[in-house]
Amino acid sequence: MSVRHPLAKLPESFARGLASTNFPAAASSFAVSRRTPSHTRSLATHVPPVTQDSTGSKGPTAMVFLNMGGPSTTDEVGDFLSRLFSDGDLIPLGRLQSYIGPLLSARRTPKIKQQYADIGGGSPIRRWSEYQNSEMCKILDKISPETAPHKPYVAFRYANPLTEEMYTKLLEDGFGRGRGGRAVAFTQYPQYSCSTTGSSINELWKWRQRLEGKPTRDAGGDASGMIQWSTIDRWPTHPGLIEAFAQNIEAKLAEYPEDRRKNVVLLFSAHSLPMTVVNRGDPYPAEVAATVYAVMQRLNFSNRYRLCWQSQVGPQPWLGPQTSTTVEEYVSKGQTDLVLIPIAFTSDHIETLYELDIEVIGESGHADTVKRVESLNGSPVFIQGLADLAKEHLNSGLTCSSQNLLRCPGCKSERCAESKKFLAGDGQASLVF
Repeated sequence: MSVRHPLAKLPESFARGLASTNFPAAASSFAVSRRTPSHTRSLATHVPPVTQDSTGSKGPTAMVFLNMGGPSTTDEVGDFLSRLFSDGDLIPLGRLQSYIGPLLSARRTPKIKQQYADIGGGSPIRRWSEYQNSEMCKILDKISPETAPHKPYVAFRYANPLTEEMYTKLLEDGFGRGRGGRAVAFTQYPQYSCSTTGSSINELWKWRQRLEGKPTRDAGGDASGMIQWSTIDRWPTHPGLIEAFAQNIEAKLAEYPEDRRKNVVLLFSAHSLPMTVVNRGDPYPAEVAATVYAVMQRLNFSNRYRLCWQSQVGPQPWLGPQTSTTVEEYVSKGQTDLVLIPIAFTSDHIETLYELDIEVIGESGHADTVKRVESLNGSPVFIQGLADLAKEHLNSGLTCSSQNLLRCPGCKSERCAESKKFLAGDGQASLVF
C-alpha cells in the first residue's frame, strides 16, 4: 500500500484551501525528538494589543485554545499535579477531594518529574498549542476577513498559561470592560468530556464571573460591553481532523514491508475515564469511537483495529482495556506488528512521548515492530482543518453545539448547568436541564 497524495479524498473546498496555504518552514523545526531535549520550549506567541477599528466588520476576534496543558519545566510539575488532582471534574474523589488530592499529587511528583526529565525536561504542549493557534489565525485572516484580525490565545486548565492569566490578557488587550469584542473558546479535545472540555469551560465561566461580573439582563443591565463568548465544544469527525490522522497512519504503515503491511493491527489509544464518569452518561467514549470509525472509513478499513485506553490514575475502575495490557496480550499471541494511534490528542505531550513511546513501546520487547503514529503537531492538513472549522463556527451564528446544551443524565453539578447556560445565551438557556 502506497502513501496517498496529501490532498487525496479531501473535500474539494478543503483541498483548495490547503493547496493555496503557504505554511512556513518553521513547522518542521518544531518537531520534537521523542527522547531528546527540546531547546525551544520557551517560545511563546506574542499577542499584539487589540484595536477595535479593524477593517473586519465583526473583528477583532480572540481565538482561545482550551486544553489540559502540561509543565514546561520540571520545576512546574508539583503545581501542575496539585491543580490536576484538585479538579473533581477530571478525577472525582468525592468529599475527600481536598484531602486526597494533595496527598496524591505530592506522592507522584518525584516520579512524574523524572518522566518529564526523560522527554527533554518538560512538556511541548504549550509550544505546539501556540504554534497551531498562531498558524490557524494567519489562515483565518485570509479566509474570514470579515472577522479579522484573529488573535491567538491559549488557556490551560492545570499549567501556565492558566485560564485566569488568559482572561486577564484579553482584558489588557482591549476586549471587554465596556469595549465588547468577540472570543471563541476552541477546545483542543476533539471529543467532548465533562472531565476535559467541560472542566475548561467551567473554569472559563468562573473567571468571566470574577473578572467581568455577571450580566444582569433580567434587571435591565447591559451586557454589550462584555466579551461575547461562543465555543467550538466538540469536533470528533471533522474532515480535517480525520484526514490528518489518516495520512499519518498511512505514512507509518508504509514503514512495514509490503507483504506484512495489511496484517498490521491498528491500536487507537485515548485517555481513559473513571467509570463513575462514564456511567453518569459522559459522551466521550461514543465520540472517541466516532473518530476511530471515521478514520477507518477514510482508510477503507485496510487493517484490523481496536480502541484502547491509557493514563489510568488511582484505585477506582477506569474505562478499558488498557493500552499497555492490550499490547502485551497481542504480543504474547504472536501479533507483534502493531501501530499505536493517539486518537484523542492533538499534539505531543507526556502521554505520547513517555507513556506510549517509553513505557508501552519501549517495554514491549518489540520496539522495531510496535510503532506509534506521529502526533498531529504542525501538520498543515490539521492546521488547515482547524481554520476551516473555526470559519464554519464564526459564520454559523451559533454560540455552541446543540449537544452542549444537554447535560449528562446523571449530572448533579449546578456549576455545569450554569456554565452551559452562559454559552447557550438567552435564546437557548431554557434548553439546558
